[in-house]
Amino acid sequence: MKRELVIVLDFGGQYNQLVARRVRECNVYCEIYSYKIDIEKIKEMNPKGIILTGGPNSCYDPDSPTYSRELFELGIPVLGLCYGAQLMMHVLGGKVARPDVGEYGKTEVLIDKPSSKIFENVPEKTICWMSHTDAIFQIASGFEITAHTADCPVAAAENEQEGLYAIQYHPEVLHTAEGTKMLSNFVLKVCGCAGDWRMDSFVEESVKQIREKVGDGKVLCALSGGVDSSVAAVLLSKAVGAQLTCVFVDHGLLRKNEGDEVEAVFGPKGAYDLNFIRVNAQQRFYDKLAGVSEPEKKRKIIGEEFIRVFEEEAKEIGAIDFLVQGTIYPDVVESGLGGESAVIKSHHNVGGLPDYVDFKEIIEPLRDLFKDEVRKAGLELGIPEYLVYRQPFPGPGLGVRIIGEVTEKKVRIVQDADAIYREEIEKAGLTRGIGQYFAALTNMQSVGVMGDERTYDYAVALRAVNTIDFMTAEAADVPYAVLQKVMSRIINEVKGVNRVLYDLTSKPPGTIEFE
Repeated sequence: MKRELVIVLDFGGQYNQLVARRVRECNVYCEIYSYKIDIEKIKEMNPKGIILTGGPNSCYDPDSPTYSRELFELGIPVLGLCYGAQLMMHVLGGKVARPDVGEYGKTEVLIDKPSSKIFENVPEKTICWMSHTDAIFQIASGFEITAHTADCPVAAAENEQEGLYAIQYHPEVLHTAEGTKMLSNFVLKVCGCAGDWRMDSFVEESVKQIREKVGDGKVLCALSGGVDSSVAAVLLSKAVGAQLTCVFVDHGLLRKNEGDEVEAVFGPKGAYDLNFIRVNAQQRFYDKLAGVSEPEKKRKIIGEEFIRVFEEEAKEIGAIDFLVQGTIYPDVVESGLGGESAVIKSHHNVGGLPDYVDFKEIIEPLRDLFKDEVRKAGLELGIPEYLVYRQPFPGPGLGVRIIGEVTEKKVRIVQDADAIYREEIEKAGLTRGIGQYFAALTNMQSVGVMGDERTYDYAVALRAVNTIDFMTAEAADVPYAVLQKVMSRIINEVKGVNRVLYDLTSKPPGTIEFE
């Protein structure tokens, strides 16, 4: 049975992935595409609904992102959010302009049409997140105003007969109290989606598709021991069994003792019946990274060297047909392939494969899933909770947690500091309350005093964020006493460190990872 699809057309909004994530919370499958996608491609996909994101432009400027009127005449329900709402009005004959007063932040919205399908079971006064300089001054023919604020006469409008809905605020962010309910009303009540996309059906469907694709071919899985690659490995094992070989490359950029921990779980003495090969390539990666400090170059060196190692292992194994990777949906979008997002993560192979890869095809069974969905899939596959909820770890490892050149000494420093940080977070009972936490090594050295001696050592930065979907994040409020203990232990126990900092940056504007 073909799954129902809602598509998000990205006009450059910072919340594009969040829109898709909220739709999936309604158990409706959703994908992101650039506004540049051809109308014929949309017709071919036959989505149940279309959502237009926000964006930084003014829809009436000639060079701004736009779409043809035909999009609104397909007979498919369309929901425009912020810029998407303004664009809908502009294209269909309404008027959009810059008002004297913009709106930003939490704003009380008054519902004028409580009977609207979008506002079913939504209070007539509700708090929503506004972020706009332009506003709708005149609605298009056939529309009616369904909500307003003190400063915004058209906070929402709709043409119910045509299935067209415009919302000036952002229902996808958590600051909009009833936002998820409004999106749920759109996909379930307006679009008529069944809301039956769940992890059990995803696992079952994926296993079937993998078996059909692989046939009697041999599969090589890139196993890092992280959540994504572990779930991918177990999913492939369930699908093709002995045709799968898992290669674990220890590039020397893992967390402290992690190489041995991964082997203990997935190796010959582990709980899974996998063909497991460990490649100790630490010095090889250190040599390649020597003298390199530019972040993008480091990422690409690590990613390409990974592929080279796998090619060599494949030749040893003989006739490998498929390479499996644990790429997930945020990787796809942030690599520039899922909308209008800038390229953020070039180390992901979805956007940065070397010119020559010696495999017939790459299989990425998790590329449609967000991080929390990957965890659900892992539980559905029977993977123990302690593995499923393991801290996320980037493909380039500590290469993106060390600013500047990567050396064996720096790796040792950040490994020891990170181990102390994670240990103290666990002792404080905070592990499940923080989305992600780790220590990173800055390239800053400063003067310190230890005992009676002057030191000139590195500063370690501690990172901890709260996040649901890893698309947006805020710095976690780690108790000061815990931070004090971590700081004291790192400075006393880790040679080469005389200063500890705490990173308060949110995402955006920063990323969760440090470099």
